[in-house]
Amino acid sequence: MPDISPGTALLALDWLIRLAALWWIPSRSAPAAARSWLLLVGFVPLLGLPLYLLFGHPWLSRERVLRQARASQAIRAGQLPQKALRWRPPATGPAAETAPLVERLGAFMPVRGNAVELLDDYDGSLAALLADIDAARERVHLLYYLMFDDAVGEAVADALVRAAGRGVRCRLLLDAVGAKRGYRAFARRLRAAGVEVHPMLPGGLRWRRSGRMDLRNHRKIAVIDDHVGHIGSQNLADARFVPGHPNRELVARVRGPAVSHLEAVFASDWYLETGQQLEVSPQRPVHADDVAVQLLPSGPAYPFANARDTVNALIHLAQHRLVLVTPYFVPDDATLSALRIAALSGVQVQLILSASNNQRLTAWAQHSYYEELLQAGVRIALYRPRFLHAKHLSVDDAVALVGSINLDIRSFALNAEAGLLCYDHGVVARMRAIEADYLADAEQVQLAAWRRRAPWRRSLEGLARLADSFM
Repeated sequence: MPDISPGTALLALDWLIRLAALWWIPSRSAPAAARSWLLLVGFVPLLGLPLYLLFGHPWLSRERVLRQARASQAIRAGQLPQKALRWRPPATGPAAETAPLVERLGAFMPVRGNAVELLDDYDGSLAALLADIDAARERVHLLYYLMFDDAVGEAVADALVRAAGRGVRCRLLLDAVGAKRGYRAFARRLRAAGVEVHPMLPGGLRWRRSGRMDLRNHRKIAVIDDHVGHIGSQNLADARFVPGHPNRELVARVRGPAVSHLEAVFASDWYLETGQQLEVSPQRPVHADDVAVQLLPSGPAYPFANARDTVNALIHLAQHRLVLVTPYFVPDDATLSALRIAALSGVQVQLILSASNNQRLTAWAQHSYYEELLQAGVRIALYRPRFLHAKHLSVDDAVALVGSINLDIRSFALNAEAGLLCYDHGVVARMRAIEADYLADAEQVQLAAWRRRAPWRRSLEGLARLADSFM
């Protein structure tokens, strides 16, 4: 038998990995993701292969997928007592097509009889949440991506301890990675006080029972009694938890029948993590404001990309004006095409992004899309006073969407997210005022000036864009 040198064996292994990747990856990944992974494996096979096996496919354990399917079925059945509150969209306009789409994707029907308060002040939003917890008499359910061991985390933990001391049933779900610091700091004290605390999508030796290691639960939801719910972009942390990037957020405080839908999302995630089924009562007081809303949950446990499909539908359905606010803008091809088509069709499309960014690779990739969009007529404004971490959009004067959904591939494909669609002229008008406040402190990017940026920046942005599927 001929001797094979180590160099020859390594070369053969390199090519075997490349050929296996060409056969395996395209059939299990979206084209854009397959392109990025094949590029990485082609350049560094011995590194690219283990990284793909760990992070290349957004898989969840079979048990989690089955639990989500059962939860969605229970959500549909649980809304039957609310049939009289179903909101019927007008025959024409964005809501006519969006409402049935969202119901088929996420299981929640649109319901009327709600009040929606948009909280744009960071400290004011936190104060409202703490006041609602302190007013709780029956239960407090909190579901958050991030909780820090800072003054805000301490204030929330103290409020939960006080509530539990009054006999309130308190449950807290925290993402195992995003909220690691808060979980470590407060879990023992909270449990000792009677608060039930669970990490979501835990890693370590338990990751095979949950899913791919970088899949995260990015939702921010609070439900207090039958009275009130909170949903938005704000975490349980001080606004300056990232040094140099004080956050600006947007949260919707909701009262009415939709509170039961927010609680159903919490109950679904509780079931996914613990296997314990919580009873969710559909009966909530109807509010005189009579705002029609619809909840949009999304994530890898669903059969479709709920957030991506809904956002793209809203972009295509816009007829006059479309405003999108996001801290991270790394769109897939479908979203990029939708924005370009909307602008070229005569829709006034305004994208509001943060001038500062705490994710450098994401910022470089984000810049690579500007020229194409500006050339199509999309306006891009960079907000400067703070890190604009809010995530929302408005379509004409008909629909507003607020929640945790970023306009990036991670939010669309990898994270569990939640958004609240408001089919109400008054809510859209209030969101327009917030958008106008952003624009007053933002600088519009000009195509001619953007084209004059240094060649090395163009190259760096292009390389970062190739890694969009890794972000």
